[in-house]
Amino acid sequence: MKLRGVAHARAGDKGDTSSISLIAYEEADYPRLVRHVTAERVATHFAGILRGSVSRYEIASLGALNFVLRQALGGGVTRSLALDTHGKSLSSALLDIEIPDD
Repeated sequence: MKLRGVAHARAGDKGDTSSISLIAYEEADYPRLVRHVTAERVATHFAGILRGSVSRYEIASLGALNFVLRQALGGGVTRSLALDTHGKSLSSALLDIEIPDD
C-alpha cells in the first residue's frame, strides 16, 4: 500500500533544507509508519535530488514523523532552477512510498 493510504504530509523549507512531516490519519497506524518509513528509506526515495543527509524525528503525541532533508532543494529558493524551489511537492512524492499492508 502507498503511504497516502494511511497518512498525509506537509513540507516546508529553510534554505537548501526541506522538512517533511508525515502524519498518520489514525493513531493505530503510527507504529506502522515508525517501522517502515526510516531515514534511510526516505533518502533512497529522494536519491535523485538529495545531496545531503536525512534525519528522522518521532512525534508520538501527534502520530507524526518529521524528516529533515539537507541539501535537497538545489541550493534553496534564491539559487535553485527547479520549478518547485520551496519543495512543497516533496510531501506528495513522499506519499508514493510503498509500505507493507500489515
